[in-house]
Amino acid sequence: MTRADALDAAAAEVRALQARNRPDETPGTVEYPVDGGVTDHLRHWARERPGAVAIAFYGAEISYARYDELSDRFAGWLLACGARPGDRVGVYLGNCPQFLIAMMGILKAGCVHVPINPLFREHELRHELTDAGVSILLAQDTFADLVETVRADTAVRRIAYTALTDLLDDRMRTDPVVPLPFPVQAERTDWASIVAVDPAPQRRDDPDALAALNYTGGTTGMPKGCEHTQRHMVYTAATATVAGGRQPGTGDAVVLNFLPVFWIAGEDFGILLPLVSGVPVVLLTRWDPEAVLALVARYGVTDMVGTVDNYVELMDLPGFEGVRTATLRNALAVSFVLELTPEIRSRWRALVGGTLREASYGMTETHTADSTTLGFQDGDRDLAADPVFCGLPVPGTDFLILDEAGAPVPVGESGEIAVRSPSVLTAYYGRPDATAEVLRDGWLHTGDVGRLDEWGALHYLARTKEMIKTNGMSVFPSEVEALLRMHPDVVAVSVVPRPDPARGQVAYAFVQLGPGASTTADGVREWARANMAGYKVPDVELVDGLPMTATGKVRKGDLLERAARAAAAAGERS
Repeated sequence: MTRADALDAAAAEVRALQARNRPDETPGTVEYPVDGGVTDHLRHWARERPGAVAIAFYGAEISYARYDELSDRFAGWLLACGARPGDRVGVYLGNCPQFLIAMMGILKAGCVHVPINPLFREHELRHELTDAGVSILLAQDTFADLVETVRADTAVRRIAYTALTDLLDDRMRTDPVVPLPFPVQAERTDWASIVAVDPAPQRRDDPDALAALNYTGGTTGMPKGCEHTQRHMVYTAATATVAGGRQPGTGDAVVLNFLPVFWIAGEDFGILLPLVSGVPVVLLTRWDPEAVLALVARYGVTDMVGTVDNYVELMDLPGFEGVRTATLRNALAVSFVLELTPEIRSRWRALVGGTLREASYGMTETHTADSTTLGFQDGDRDLAADPVFCGLPVPGTDFLILDEAGAPVPVGESGEIAVRSPSVLTAYYGRPDATAEVLRDGWLHTGDVGRLDEWGALHYLARTKEMIKTNGMSVFPSEVEALLRMHPDVVAVSVVPRPDPARGQVAYAFVQLGPGASTTADGVREWARANMAGYKVPDVELVDGLPMTATGKVRKGDLLERAARAAAAAGERS
């Protein structure tokens, strides 16, 4: 028997176990409203529900018909710029309707969507634009100076700018439904000229063509682009809907999203899930508990994803009344700093009436949303199990646990989590070596440690050993190290996680400076703040040298202990 056959046989046994234990609340199959890609779904709902709200944004309401038309016009603008199918188009924006419209327009033009983290600084932005080969860029007006700083080092030949307020009228700017967390006045904008272009002629989309490069950190070097298709997107959106107990296109859901939509989880829950089901998304640029409470009540929001901390903050609002959030029947929580406990769930149930559930296991490589916890909440079965309970795979996805040799282990034993799914990345863009390392025999080797329980449910035991989680955002030491090495005074650096009571973990950098360097730890940190996203900026400790093994590798275990001691000392001082 080949390895592939052995994995298939093990997966069949696990699948049978999961089928016997799948709760009645969770559908075991998925039905698609349309046979095609995401843009086919947009066109479908523009015909079927033309006047229905697709996007609500601080008082602006864009119908499905208008969403379809504006994205056609964005596609027309791309063609007018000389874009051809396969060209990479960057979107460097915070959450706003233009992000969603641009993404659909890029796909309609047959181009490749490259979402860019709006927190990026110079080196990060330069790397992603260059690595993806972005030729056309839509950027937020407030990012113009940074974009122009790196432009000459990239292949970008056309840039357009838009402001977060471009789709708000004067009344919405002066009397918004909730306070605007961004400037009312635009610094510069090309949006009106973009949507004045004639719509692109409709073309037949290939759902299996490269559609997006979603960048993820890695255990070596700078972030890599995960190649995803429209078929990956539709599968993820449809199965994430099923994970909430309903088939796509059949419910009366209203989704509220404040997760950054450049991020794969934000893309899934803030763009793709509502679009495939033809329901509204209430979009926010950031978390604001007062605004969320008001908008849940205003729109009858049914679905939301947030951290456990977000839900606690919502319940802690003065005068909080659960009746205003009673429509939230699919409230999903992500445990980062605070963990979901029976006590927090009980408090939510008493105030709101619904059940607060853990979200799902997933990663950028799988387009995330790979599991569902629905049906395991009775008696807190999910929370009473060994942490972290991730539930059963969504229909069409398989989980296996592998030993160090890559062979499946018996149910109950721990090992590396492997995933097989219709939404697993096609490849890392331009990285055949990295692709071959993680994609083997049709399975994605995640590097995460987990186990399957007697129900066939997945338990997540440990993060990828190199990853740091800061306020729920992934920080890879290798990426921070690569950026810090660009500092002219740094000759060696090693980054490890340091416990942090407020953020879960933070990056902690041990930095060795070159002879004659006059910079300080604060100086290195200031340089980092100017050259990387704020959540990646490490605490810095200057050292004369790094502890090394006999084979020339950094002894990270020693550094982890030193970082933990530094955290304890900081706690004592506070």
